[in-house]
Amino acid sequence: MEPTTNHSHKSLKYFLICLLFLGFLVLIENLQNFIPRSSIPKVLLPTSQLFTVLKKGAVYSLLAVSLNLLNGFTGLFSLGQAGFMLLGAYTYAIFTVPAAKKDAVYYLFGGSAIKFSFQDLFGMIFGTTGAGGVVSLILGVLLALILAGFVAAFFAWLIGAVVLRFTSDYLAIATLGFAEIIRAIFQWQTLGPVTNGANMIKSFPTFSSFNITNASGKVILRLSTVIPFIVSIACIVFIVLLINSSYGRAFKAIREDEIAAEAMGINLAKHKRLSFCISSFFAGVGGALFAMYAANAQAKVFTSTMTYEILLIVVIGGIGSVSGSVLATFLYVASSEWWLRFLDEKVTFATAASTGRISFIIGFALVVVAGAWLLVRRENRKPETKLYKKALLLLVALLLIGWISIFTASGQTTLPLLRNGFRMVVFSVVIMIVVLFFRNGMFGDKELPAMIAQLKKKRSTKTHEESEA
Repeated sequence: MEPTTNHSHKSLKYFLICLLFLGFLVLIENLQNFIPRSSIPKVLLPTSQLFTVLKKGAVYSLLAVSLNLLNGFTGLFSLGQAGFMLLGAYTYAIFTVPAAKKDAVYYLFGGSAIKFSFQDLFGMIFGTTGAGGVVSLILGVLLALILAGFVAAFFAWLIGAVVLRFTSDYLAIATLGFAEIIRAIFQWQTLGPVTNGANMIKSFPTFSSFNITNASGKVILRLSTVIPFIVSIACIVFIVLLINSSYGRAFKAIREDEIAAEAMGINLAKHKRLSFCISSFFAGVGGALFAMYAANAQAKVFTSTMTYEILLIVVIGGIGSVSGSVLATFLYVASSEWWLRFLDEKVTFATAASTGRISFIIGFALVVVAGAWLLVRRENRKPETKLYKKALLLLVALLLIGWISIFTASGQTTLPLLRNGFRMVVFSVVIMIVVLFFRNGMFGDKELPAMIAQLKKKRSTKTHEESEA
């Protein structure tokens, strides 16, 4: 009974943590309802880049975890994520555009071949205004999200019989080819009455549709940030439960050694296809969420670059780590979309002796020195230290210190090199350093709760030894 009780206590603790986190999101997004807008920091305003990062991070977290289920826990190297996202995004968009707006959206094709939307169908039962309208919206969106996942899973089941016979690089090439074929088909003008051809589909419910407004249309409670988190958390919890089940253990056995797994009685074809379909299901749901985030669905967006982005997040977080994928997602999105955004614009200080210029110089130098010291210290702890890593790191640190020293000595007020596109150059260098020094990702195949428990155990052991001494 004791293990069951402990498991229940842990589940309750995580549930309460999720509730508190979701409540905190609602609170910070609606601060202007309690505090004068002029007193709120710009970063906490609803139009801030912070909330854009949170929404995109929630969507990409689900996509990264779904890909990790296949690549990290089952050992199947797939590059078809963008294709399944496209299927999910279009399924959601096609079945949620209100019937009254379909003619305007599909004007080039004389209207849509799908004459209804799920929200309209539920509106006939519960009504379209007041509480009935809210119920119709929630049920319509929920059904569309589930259908988006099933459509993606259905196509995964169809192609799985063929592509899952391949291994390693061949499977990656086959799934990548599938994604490109799907993208081309959905832009085919003949399918315009359904997919709107190469044009985008819009006017469907987005995250902002869940904001609560008064009679005059003014937003009184913003829920646009918490909605993607609710859906993503629910999906990720399901994936975690699956990983910890007997099916998850079978996936891991296949990843470690297919021959040994088959000898133990695991049906390889069945479990590979199951993992492939489940991963694709959540990729489809993630694609629908991405369409809600972008407020449109267009095939040309779902390129192989999107798959590489998600794969990069999985590698950075740790192949085989769910919490690593989630944390890496928010770091990746925040860095690419927010923190490094200033590198794309020229920065000019008032004078050479201005407080802003001096603060930037000191802060930049401290970050470079501290980062280099921490990475070198980490390398020294390893049993086999690679000298070339240290040399490369010191070279980069010296170049950065040299750059800031020249800027300081010259007395310039405009930062050199900053221009449109420089952000991605710096971002690429940062990713290369991270991958070089964290070969197994930030978390490896470990989970954050286990790492925290291990750290606490080490500290308690150290404290006990010191007390005995």
